[in-house]
Amino acid sequence: MENLNIFNKDDLKSLLDFKFDNVYPFIIAGPCVIEDFKTLDGIASVLKDYSEELKFNLIFKASYDKANRTSVHSFRGPGIDKGLEMLLEIKRKYGIPVLSDVHSVSDIEKAKDVLDVIQIPAFLSRQTDILLEAAKTDKIVNVKKGQFLAPGDTKHIVEKIRSAGNDKIILTERGVSFGYNNLVVDFRALQIMKEFGALVVFDATHSVQLPGGSGSGSSGERKHVMPLARAASAVGVDGIFFEVHPDPPRALSDSANSVYLSSFKNDLKNVLEISKYGI
Repeated sequence: MENLNIFNKDDLKSLLDFKFDNVYPFIIAGPCVIEDFKTLDGIASVLKDYSEELKFNLIFKASYDKANRTSVHSFRGPGIDKGLEMLLEIKRKYGIPVLSDVHSVSDIEKAKDVLDVIQIPAFLSRQTDILLEAAKTDKIVNVKKGQFLAPGDTKHIVEKIRSAGNDKIILTERGVSFGYNNLVVDFRALQIMKEFGALVVFDATHSVQLPGGSGSGSSGERKHVMPLARAASAVGVDGIFFEVHPDPPRALSDSANSVYLSSFKNDLKNVLEISKYGI
């Protein structure tokens, strides 16, 4: 598979070179899981248009396998082979970088030939072997901070990835466990994680998730997504992560916290405007 470079550079020496041609943070956005190519393509097309109109840099995300669903009966996605094939088509068609989760060391050998950003799920954020294997690809590695971790604990994640000679590191805040079936965001975490030299992203949609909140699956509070995104933008994050869908209530994963694709552009305008004045 063709290995395209996210930055159109042959040699990206450091994630500190992750610079863009405007004042806005980059946006990671897409559906939680790949449902089918038609839906995936439709979302990518709209997000590409939004990125050109609002002048933000887009990283398109979608999971080929949701290996950590609450129930064994939940939809997981098309699997690694079909999923990567679809993501490669999106990448070629729209000229945008793509991101997906890996759930095992064995996934990485295939995923690295397609993905521009390899994402480590929150539940695996302390797994040394998968962090090291992802780092060895020399791709950008985005690690979701585990719901069980303090922000200061991410220092060790950064050290593990750097020990393999990779400095292209993104740390993503997605809330911390606050009792049962609930998450809360401590905005101090965004500044603390920046101290370790990685880029910091705020995951606005997973931060309002209520894990296991519906009994056989997770629930969420979509109404809080954009207020929290605006707050993170004011703090001064490097990027913001959103899950979007044309019809969230019918989405096959994260239906309660994904945002509507149709309203995403107008909501994002306010977030990007605030980011100009972030500290």
